[in-house]
Amino acid sequence: MPEPFRGSINLDIRDSEPDWAPFEPPRAPDRAPNVLYIVLDDVGFSAMRCYGGPIETPNIDRIAAAGARYTQWHTTALCSPTRSCLLTGRNHTRNSMACITEAAIGFPNGSGTIPPENGMLSEILGERGWNTYMVGKWHLCPTDEMNLASTRRNWPSGRGFERWYGFLGAETNQWYPDLVYDNHLVDQPRTPEEGYHLTDDITDKALEFINDAKAIAPDKPFFLYYAPGACHAPHHAPRDWIEKFKGRFDAGYEAIREQTLARQKDMGIVPADTELPPVNPIGTPETRTGPDGQPYPALDFTRPWDSLNQDEKRLFARMAEVYAGFLAHADHHIGRLLDYLEQNDELDNTMIVVVSDNGASGEGGPNGSVNEMKFANGVADDLAANLAQLDELGGPLTYNHYPTGWAMAFNTPFKMWKRYEFNGGTCDPCIISWPAGTSARGEIRDQYHHAIDIVPTILDVLGVEAPETIKGHVQAPFDGMSMRASLYDAAAASPRKTQFYSMLGSRSIWHEGWKAVTTHPTVSGWGHFNDDEWELYHTDVDRAETRNLAAERPDKVRELVNLWFCEAGANAALPLDDRSAVEIFNTPRPQLIAPRARYVYRPGTAPISEWQAVNTKGRSFVIGALVDIPAPGAEGVLFAFGSRFGGHALYVKNNRLHYVNNFVGTEQHVVGTEDVPAGSNLILSASFDKESLEVDHATGILSLYHADHKVGEATIKTQLGAYAIAGAGLYVGRHYGEPVTDDYPGQPPYAFTGGTIDRVAVDVSGEPYMDLEREAALMIMRE
Repeated sequence: MPEPFRGSINLDIRDSEPDWAPFEPPRAPDRAPNVLYIVLDDVGFSAMRCYGGPIETPNIDRIAAAGARYTQWHTTALCSPTRSCLLTGRNHTRNSMACITEAAIGFPNGSGTIPPENGMLSEILGERGWNTYMVGKWHLCPTDEMNLASTRRNWPSGRGFERWYGFLGAETNQWYPDLVYDNHLVDQPRTPEEGYHLTDDITDKALEFINDAKAIAPDKPFFLYYAPGACHAPHHAPRDWIEKFKGRFDAGYEAIREQTLARQKDMGIVPADTELPPVNPIGTPETRTGPDGQPYPALDFTRPWDSLNQDEKRLFARMAEVYAGFLAHADHHIGRLLDYLEQNDELDNTMIVVVSDNGASGEGGPNGSVNEMKFANGVADDLAANLAQLDELGGPLTYNHYPTGWAMAFNTPFKMWKRYEFNGGTCDPCIISWPAGTSARGEIRDQYHHAIDIVPTILDVLGVEAPETIKGHVQAPFDGMSMRASLYDAAAASPRKTQFYSMLGSRSIWHEGWKAVTTHPTVSGWGHFNDDEWELYHTDVDRAETRNLAAERPDKVRELVNLWFCEAGANAALPLDDRSAVEIFNTPRPQLIAPRARYVYRPGTAPISEWQAVNTKGRSFVIGALVDIPAPGAEGVLFAFGSRFGGHALYVKNNRLHYVNNFVGTEQHVVGTEDVPAGSNLILSASFDKESLEVDHATGILSLYHADHKVGEATIKTQLGAYAIAGAGLYVGRHYGEPVTDDYPGQPPYAFTGGTIDRVAVDVSGEPYMDLEREAALMIMRE
């Protein structure tokens, strides 16, 4: 509540007494600490050396040496849901984040929109005198708001962050990111050839934000939410960082698991009697089918290392080297933050929280991938094609992800991975350091906690009381409980007694040291949730969940399953959704305007988000550009949508009209057989006539036209799913960032020159091309 005015007001200012208190900006308490969140992505429990892992992270180790590492800290098993917990202190389904925002389902548990009654830490601290900054991955607004025509209410700037720089969706290309600065899209400042990488860029911005304010108010504390893309796919890192790990993973993922577990036992990270679960703990396509005979998910199993041939081992080991380089590179830039704080006498009085948002990822499937968008489109990877790109892994020409065996290795000693409610998906690193405020130095904490506990902990440590209202919205109670006692006392009991979990059909419940968890495969489409098998583990003594006690303790299973349903009801967790990735991503979601048969785009505008752009996938379409070309020699992009990992484009090169459809990384070219004519009001177009619809693609004839004169045709296939998990951009007259094809003429951004584009129309009505061409001509005549 604002302070009441306590001065006096009379007719004459000379007889009046001012009071500035109600109008002054908030001030944090003297010597209040800075707060630095470092939210890593898909890192898993045991990738980092300070958790026994194989990847050296010396700067994160610096933080661990000055604080406490938690060994039983948990997440939701997926990105957006955990990030919502980290910022609000409420369970993910109460945040309407049952899944990632790109998978919103239109129910209270999964709209992709965090309700305003669940205020964020940034909103609280900003009103208490902290500067608030965010860089990197946001992933907390729905797809219909990831564009420049939308409200900014759920962007970082709408949720209490004064300045921010990063990307809105689930992931982005680390060499060619989808960048937003405060409230608008921007182009990256350099190219990869000039040394650009997103982690470097966001770290520059973080330091810039802090410096800008410290130059004016050096004693004012800040809250920085630092969320690099590392180590979410695509695994992109500078080659010199990748080469640091050459040969380090040649022994294979099963050997790395054993080495990691041995280190963890020596370090006290896990109990001395911890055992490793099998690499396929819940089944394989050969051993298990669904209740109606549905296949076991083809991606969710691991190929034993000794079953691989030498080429496969070489490829898989390189994929792990790339991932390690990605994490080590991110750690280097975390070191830049620490060095800055130390040089400016801020490090000791900065409360640092380092976490991973979920376990290591299994989205690469058993064979890994050079283009993760194949997973999102239900298209199988081809090992021979992947091997051909071994030397390109981690660079701009791949959108790569390692195989599931490495997810198990980087989650040691746990089973399964991201998306699953076994500890492999949910038990993750959490390091808390505040040298000026706590005495913990390199210590280990075994108390059971969850991502929802971080906000109450920070407020408790800072002495900040949670407000009753934020922006007029009465605030809901926290689900989280403060971890402060454990920071000061390794023997302190955890206040948490129960925690429920639910993600993509996988479910579990933890209560006072016992855990019940289903073996239901995620994104399987199996349904029949009431028929799920529930396993039982005493996690106080069996962290790796290797000793299933369900047959011995059916009473305990019933107790915990009943408790899961109770907690699910209290947290609005239903309905459950285990549909395939293609089904989920193709679920109809809100549009800013109603879908229509024709979309018109003009040059010079910012890229259009895939989620609000014309949808040509799985249907017939016509792309028509209305241009003036005064003389031969025009060239460049007319229309481009997507990237080399999925998309299509219409362009002019060598006086010929070109169309390319990049089917999840495979280019299909159609080139005009005649020169593009000169003239005014020319219509240059590509028309796709769909002939068949298959499980993972549509097939048809793509024809090129100059007005109504056909100049080329070929049979092509088009993809059914998204061009990018977080949505790709649609451009007219140019193409910034990752190109759909290297065949574009000229230099980036491949602008159309030698002529003028009036507009580009994309028609998805399914009507014959000639009708569309005549209609366009009539429209031109009317105008």
